[in-house]
Amino acid sequence: MFSPDRLESHICVRERPLSNSFYVSGAVGLGSRLNALSVWLLSFGAVGLFGISLLDSALIPLPSGPDLAMIALSAANHSGMLVYALVATAGSTIGCTVLYRIARGAGAQALKKINPRRRERIENLLGKYDMLAVFVPAILPPPFPFKAFVLSAGVFKLKTGRFIAAIFCGRFVRFLIEGWLAVRFGDDARKIIAENGLKVLIATCIIAAAIVVTMVLRRRRPSRQEPVETVERASPGSA
Repeated sequence: MFSPDRLESHICVRERPLSNSFYVSGAVGLGSRLNALSVWLLSFGAVGLFGISLLDSALIPLPSGPDLAMIALSAANHSGMLVYALVATAGSTIGCTVLYRIARGAGAQALKKINPRRRERIENLLGKYDMLAVFVPAILPPPFPFKAFVLSAGVFKLKTGRFIAAIFCGRFVRFLIEGWLAVRFGDDARKIIAENGLKVLIATCIIAAAIVVTMVLRRRRPSRQEPVETVERASPGSA
């Protein structure tokens, strides 16, 4: 079992700016309950991480989030890091798929709170890059507006199988990076991610560009070989 005290220290760091900015008793009370839920869930280890990832990716954003939970668990138990990454990925994928299906059914109404310019940009990205437009955002750390891409993928009807594959691969990469940092640097991994978010973005873009180039090159190769195959097949018949 995982000690709740360790996670509570992570949550407190994240919650302080909120408590200084908002003095609405209802919001503070809700935040405290969500904090307590996060700590309680994480006391169950990998199972709790699955629950946190699922809820946070669907409709209930938790103050700790799966990222802090992933770091806390991996820092406490290095040997379980890969299992934690898989569990967090599974929970996040299911949660995102739930949100995707809701948006797909609701249509444009699901995007009413998203800025029209951002919505148009996301639509263009989905039309141009397909599942890659979901894979890259799935890797990027907060405060990147990832849920806008999930909702847009549903509204603009990205194929379900491709959506799930993009989410699973992107989230797995993200949680593996966080887990490795937690094993290497302990609880300081959270600060490293917060301070180097731009570098992560640049590295992700480079990886995405490499994937696009590879896909384009693979598509071009068969078209160049087709004339050669036609000649080879025709020569025995002509003889």
